[in-house]
Amino acid sequence: MLASTTESTSRAKDLSKQLWVADELDAPSQQCSSPKADPMLVLKGMKSTVAETMARIHTDFRGNTFVNVPRLQPSQIISMSSTGPQVSKSTACPTPDSCFIKEPHVHRPRVAEPKILNSILDHVGNTPLVRLNTIAKKAGLECELLAKCEFFNAGGSVKDRIGKRMIEDAMASGRIKPGDTLIEPTSGNTGIGLALAAALYGFRIIITLPEKMSLEKVDVLKALGAEIIRTPTEAAWDSPESHIGVAKRLVKEIPNAHILDQYSNPSNPLAHYDGTAEEILEACGGYVDMVVMGAGTGGTLSGTARKIKEKCPACIIVGADPVGSILAVPENLNDENRLQPYQVEGIGYDFIPQVLDRSLVDQWIKTSDQESFLIARRLIREEGLLCGGSCGSAVSAALKAAESLKAGQRCVVVLPDSTRNYMSKFLSDDWMYEHGYVADVSKNMLSSTWWAKKNVSELLLQAPVTITPDLTCKEAVDILKKEGFDNLPVVADDNSIVGVVSEGNLIAQLMPGRVHPTDAVEKAMFRQFKQVSPQTSLYELSRIFDRDHFALVVTEQKRIRKGGEAETKSVIFGVVTRIDLLTYITRHNAD
Repeated sequence: MLASTTESTSRAKDLSKQLWVADELDAPSQQCSSPKADPMLVLKGMKSTVAETMARIHTDFRGNTFVNVPRLQPSQIISMSSTGPQVSKSTACPTPDSCFIKEPHVHRPRVAEPKILNSILDHVGNTPLVRLNTIAKKAGLECELLAKCEFFNAGGSVKDRIGKRMIEDAMASGRIKPGDTLIEPTSGNTGIGLALAAALYGFRIIITLPEKMSLEKVDVLKALGAEIIRTPTEAAWDSPESHIGVAKRLVKEIPNAHILDQYSNPSNPLAHYDGTAEEILEACGGYVDMVVMGAGTGGTLSGTARKIKEKCPACIIVGADPVGSILAVPENLNDENRLQPYQVEGIGYDFIPQVLDRSLVDQWIKTSDQESFLIARRLIREEGLLCGGSCGSAVSAALKAAESLKAGQRCVVVLPDSTRNYMSKFLSDDWMYEHGYVADVSKNMLSSTWWAKKNVSELLLQAPVTITPDLTCKEAVDILKKEGFDNLPVVADDNSIVGVVSEGNLIAQLMPGRVHPTDAVEKAMFRQFKQVSPQTSLYELSRIFDRDHFALVVTEQKRIRKGGEAETKSVIFGVVTRIDLLTYITRHNAD
């Protein structure tokens, strides 16, 4: 029987660790806390011999070794050594309860997708691996480039795996039950995955997500029954106003509420350790030379990389991290535009999530918004893959990293989500142009019109009325009514522009009770808005109005202090709306 444990013994022979086990099958899986033992993690299992137990050794995403526990006597110890498993009597722990704590990790074998699905959750996982023929050829790669198309999951992204896994693991452990409230801070895709599973299992779900996330994600979440709370994009992760901070506050206020917390939940990387990685290895015949993934929470990267490194130690793991994020190592890679905003969604952070194990990554590559979106558009046009913007980040990194691979080698890149969430963003030529990522395709057509080259300064704009952030929403409504404006810039005491409140925005916030009339306007104001200068052309302004209802006209003011020290501040010149532009054009046409 010991002959069958050769591989497991070999993997563990240098560990010299001890396992403390309970004597009952229904006893909770536990870890020894005795100072005389160096414990490994253990899981409860079925009746078996010690040798059979050692043959079921696995390693979790952080490298902890554990086994399915056999029925042994109380306080017995299984010791690992180069000669095989040894059982001896413990003197350190007279009773099991004196040494054991609960162990959360449970591994799940891969299950083939049935021909008729019991529910849509059966369509999570088993995503296709597709050759990127055209893009690889144009890049001059010698190796084979394969895309793991995670947008084929039921909810449209790789996060469906962890949404399903976190809920099912929490239900199995007794932590949550149908009818409870689940709250999750997310960039959107995890929320969709959770909302999908929550809809089928009967949970109320509240999603907190930053304002920069696409409207399409919000609409899908609402359709799945999720309640949405938007938070300021610029809020630091540990700020009470951030999507994480708001979720932590809500979980204290709402009875039977839980944050499953993708940032620290072991079910996140375990979903990829048990699923994504195994699928890649199975499709590639058990061996792959390079795997490239974007990093957000780090669950996809850590779980997939851990399993692949176990099976293919020589495999190169590459992490893609957007410029502005701080996940890459060494730290100096993050110096360019450190903690500055970026447009790519779902990857990168301003903190290091607990589930991200950066030691698994052999190479980090920083990616820009422009290259990410342009390559995502190429994936759609040249490969027919309807993927999202962060897919472009991953493929951009893969094209750079795979230059070192030779013919006969294979690089796999994980494509996290689909175009569905970004129809109004990088798929739009106008949006790409507004953000400076592409040349303006319609400029020649419109620039010949008589008004296109005129400047904003020629518009007859009223002097602006500004308000302070501490004004109440009721006071803001009264001012809008009295002055006859639709928008009010919000200016702090130091004269910095911090936001805008509009009639429509206040209605959208006050009517459903998201804010109250006595709340400060800073709770309801827009924090993202377009700015133009008096010298901006009316053509440029017209392109802004393709998507926005107004823009702030801002001019720079230089102030010189005593001693010659100069400072420059942005001062509001006015607020320009679509009707201002239309009035100018029609009035001059009439003349």
